[in-house]
Amino acid sequence: MSGGFDVVSESAIRDGTATDAYFLRTEETLEAADRNPRVVAEVTQDQFPTGEFDLLAGVKDAANLLEGLPVDVDAVREGRLFDGGPVMRIEGDYLDFARYETSLLGLLSHQSGIATAALETRRAAPDSSVLSFGARHVHPSLAAVVERGALVAGLDGFSHVAAGEVLGREASGTMPHALVIAFGDQETAWEAFDESVDPDVPRIAICDTYSDEKDESIRAAEALGEALDGVRLDTTSSRRGDFRHIVREVRWELDARGHEDVDIFVSGGLGPENLRTLRDVADGFGVGGHVSNADPLDFALDIVKLDGELVAKRGKLSGTKQVFRTPDGGHHVGLADRADPEDGEPLLEPLIRDGELVREFDVDEAAERAREDAELVGFRE
Repeated sequence: MSGGFDVVSESAIRDGTATDAYFLRTEETLEAADRNPRVVAEVTQDQFPTGEFDLLAGVKDAANLLEGLPVDVDAVREGRLFDGGPVMRIEGDYLDFARYETSLLGLLSHQSGIATAALETRRAAPDSSVLSFGARHVHPSLAAVVERGALVAGLDGFSHVAAGEVLGREASGTMPHALVIAFGDQETAWEAFDESVDPDVPRIAICDTYSDEKDESIRAAEALGEALDGVRLDTTSSRRGDFRHIVREVRWELDARGHEDVDIFVSGGLGPENLRTLRDVADGFGVGGHVSNADPLDFALDIVKLDGELVAKRGKLSGTKQVFRTPDGGHHVGLADRADPEDGEPLLEPLIRDGELVREFDVDEAAERAREDAELVGFRE
């Protein structure tokens, strides 16, 4: 029995063996026939706009995969919303990139699905602090993928330490129920945390381990006094009841005792609808499974031009395309050599030219694009 983890290596991704077997069979067949056509291939989810926008992420990893190959690539920028038509276009000799299709689609599909779900939560509580707490639901090798997708969507932070090292961000989080249980009582745990942990870490006490949320929140405020920054309610659904009413009770009792500056953070199986219900009574949220467990988007890569001629398989549209954002927030798909819609903004932009990366990536800029685009198109209103 192997002692290692079942993780595909980075070298396999880079050399293209992280692929479906039929692409290697395709290589073998074309090479034997001395056939290597010049193609244009496009990554799409839907051919025509459907009225349902999704958020594009994973372009940085896709660029990292394709950089150095003798191809030209155009792509929609990370943080843009799209609705039909291509999000990426590759032009080159087919055998120069054929084996990379599987990894390319996986990189775009998974992180875009995560980012779209994260944007749903961001839009549900636009003025609240929202953190990604879902890394525990995925294979640890995917933690940075989850957390970067959350950042592209504009979430305020995440909990995973190693992902933070990859992304250059500090992980957030204070204490679990296990800390309280390990000490045997709440006050001892809260006070030990306050005495031991770096002063720069917020003092946010978990307040639903053994007794009523209101009771434990009052006790935390009395135990830590001015040091307490906030309380976190992570009440399991079987004990939750009317969660909004519970949060309002906690706020009332803290305020009544002069602790108006103590924030209330809520976590535990939350989705966008929960955030909409609680956003006016809670100060912040930790969202887990809704983000980390999001379904990947169903991208496909299809050849649309072969040696200069229009081609497409059944159900797909031939020809090199461009997609546009119109001033009214619409998404337009058209042939790249035809007139664009009036005042339409072209979204497919140069990413790689003859193997050289011609774009930089900034996750904060991507998040700002997501915010602006979501407002313009009315995402999940």
